[in-house]
This record gives sequence, structure tokens and C-alpha cells, in this order.
Amino acid sequence: MSVVTAAADRSICSPLPVLGKDVTVPLVTGGEVTYAALDYAASAPALQRVWDDVAAYAPYYGSVHRGAGYLSQLSTDLFENSRKAVAEFLGCRADDQVIFTRSTTDSLNLLAAAVPADCQVFVYETEHHASLLPWRDARVTYLNAPRTPAQAVETLERALTDRDPYGPALVCVTGASNVTGELWPVKELAAAAHAHGARIVLDAAQLAPHHPVDIDELDVDWVAFSGHKLYAPFGSGVLAGRADWLQDAEPYLAGGGASRKVARRTDGGVDVEWHSNAARHEAGSPNVIGVYSIASACKALTEAGFDRLVAREQQLVTRVREGLAEVPQVKVLSLFGDDAPRVGVISFVVEGWNSSHFAAALSAEYGIGVRDGLFCAHPLVRTLLGSDPQDPGECGAPEAEPGERSLNAIRVSFGAGTPDEHIERFVRAVKELVSEGAQWKYRTEDGRCVPDRGTAQV
Repeated sequence: MSVVTAAADRSICSPLPVLGKDVTVPLVTGGEVTYAALDYAASAPALQRVWDDVAAYAPYYGSVHRGAGYLSQLSTDLFENSRKAVAEFLGCRADDQVIFTRSTTDSLNLLAAAVPADCQVFVYETEHHASLLPWRDARVTYLNAPRTPAQAVETLERALTDRDPYGPALVCVTGASNVTGELWPVKELAAAAHAHGARIVLDAAQLAPHHPVDIDELDVDWVAFSGHKLYAPFGSGVLAGRADWLQDAEPYLAGGGASRKVARRTDGGVDVEWHSNAARHEAGSPNVIGVYSIASACKALTEAGFDRLVAREQQLVTRVREGLAEVPQVKVLSLFGDDAPRVGVISFVVEGWNSSHFAAALSAEYGIGVRDGLFCAHPLVRTLLGSDPQDPGECGAPEAEPGERSLNAIRVSFGAGTPDEHIERFVRAVKELVSEGAQWKYRTEDGRCVPDRGTAQV
């Protein structure tokens, strides 16, 4: 090994320890195998570090912002320190707010509820439904899918040039596609938005777990992401960024915690003074464990060295793409082309296979967990598949026989906790299924493609 190669190898870290890394699952063909979790884009496994931090705190669990006792005060400090940790992780500006929510979907619905009444929203058809659908009370312009990063910027600039110049405007864009994994030109889109007097929110659900996100450097107004994609347990999310629209909006939820002062009026009504800080949109008892787990994950990723994590993930991306390229029947889905930078999210279809059947065989015969469907990005997947927008494809197994043309796709996704063996097993499994076929028969049951128990493939 050369000195240069040895130095490069040292710059790439080992997989981070995650929960479930030793879990075994049964195979329909007999025996068991260690489960290969390759569905990170849906939910990444929790980091062992995160679980250990939460377990250490659990005996001290107390009500946040609600008590004078030691455990309540300790929990409050932990909650607010977690806010600081997330702000540091995201490179927040001094006057930005970090608001804790339930998920990316919740974060973007919160922002949608806070936009001014006459706001015009611009969103690409390529977005996940979490960022495509919340803008129901705004004037929405849906932008066609671009085929290059430069075209994405040009499309936005044209739309902003043609807009009503006298009202507020907001651009919503993903950082990394949850379908193709391709990175979007966020900084350039932010510059275009601001040049035309618009603001921009970044859906970082798929970007933050794979790549550093810096609000100040990207010059975006808000960032939203979910804990369960950032190696933390379910149930917590973040909306971080500018405070003014959020301070001017009615609280997302009305209740304790959001209210600073409540008093009865002489006419029998109630006067409420709402908080102007992040608490304004955090009514109710907060999910302190979920919040702490996000902060723990942020610290763990930072301490591991994001550059090293990115370098290792790119090796895995290359291995998967090279392996799939060796199978002529496989078509990888892409907007921006083979040379586009991307994270560990890859979607594809297999000629002659129904995607749900293929994903079911990967699970039942190889112990590999991937996802099939439209990935809550229906317009984008239909565009990539070249199908009519009205085609009846939907998430889950369609009523189709194995081998029929699929209106869905298969998605493999991975990240900081993925062992090399899982990638090698996946590539081998794809090649074997395409060349030799499935060893078992499958049927559709309750919307899912499942093995027909006791019936091997003939």
C-alpha cells in the first residue's frame, strides 16, 4: 500500500455503532441472517451513542419548564442546552430561533401557518410531500422538474421575475432528493431568491444526516429536518431560522408554554399574551427525550468528523452505482445525470420486475430492508419513470403480477452506520435475482407483496 493510499484510508472512518446492528432475521428459504438495514432515507437506525446518552438521562427525567424541583430544573437545562447544540450544528445566526417540532413535516406545516396571508410560495414538483403540500393557505406556484442544477436556478429566477413584486414570497427546496439522493444547488437558489426579494426554506431531512448544513454559509432563511433520519429516535424535529414571521404569527398550538400571561376580562373573555421566543410555537409538555436525542446525534456526527463520514459514504455510493451499472436490466433514476453529487440514496427499477416483488424478495430471501413505492414524492417518481401523471401508481404493492411493468420504484439508502457487508450483499442479491429469479412465490396481501408461505418458486 502506498503512503498516499494509507493516508487516504485513515481519513475515512469505520461505520458508527448503531442499534440493531446484530439483529438477525429469518429467511423464507431457511436459516437466519444479520439484518441489512438499507432504508435510511425513511428512518435511520439510532446511534448507540444517542441511546446511551438517553439511557443515562432517563432516571433524571422531569417536567420541562414546569417545576422548581431538581429533576425539573435539570431537564429544563438539558432541553435548552439541546437547543444551543442544534443551533451550533446548523451554524445558526445570532438572532435565529430553533423551534422543536415532531418532524420535518410538522416543521414545514408550522412555517406554512406562519407565512403572511398574501405570501406567494414557489415549490418544485420534485419535493417530498412534506414540503410540497403544506402551503394550502398561500398562493402556490409549482415549478417543473429541472434536469440540471443550472436549470433549477434558471427556472426559479424566471418564476420570481414574473411574480407580483409587492407581496412577500417564499421558496421551498430540498437539499438532497429523497428519491435520487442528488444534491440541489441550495446556495445558488438562495442567492436567486434573495435577489428577487424572496425568502427560502431548506428541507434538510435527507441532507443533514449525510452532509454538513450551515444556515449562515448557505444563506437560507430556515432549515427543517427530522430526528429519526438523523440517527435519533422517532418523534422530534427542528425548524430553525429567522424569527420575525414566526413571532408575528399566531401560535401553531394554543396552550400552556406558548402563553406568557392569561387573564380574564371584565366582559368574561380571556386576554392572552403569547411568548415571542421559540416557546410561542412549542405549546404543551415538550418531548425532552426526543430533543435531547437530536442534540446527542448532532454532537456525535460532529465529533466523528463529517468530512470522514462523507468520504466513507461516497465510497459506498460508488460501490452501489458501479454494481447496479453491471446489470443491464437495472435503470437508476436521476434528474441531474450520472455525474451529479449525491448522498447515499439511490432509486431504481428492474426491467421485467414489479418493484414491490423485487423489494419483497430482497427482504425474504436475503434479509435486506429497502423501500418500494413512490416515496411520498409521487410527482417526481412519475416524472422519472416517464409515466403519465394520472397513472394509478401509489405507495405500496400494486395489484400486479411479478414481471409486469411497475409504476413504483425501489430505493436503497444508507449512511454512517452501514457496514460494507450490507452493501456487498445488496449488490450480490440484485445480480442473483435478475439472473436467476426469485426462489419463492409472492402474492399481494393488504397492499404489500409478501412471500406465499410454504410455496417455493417453481
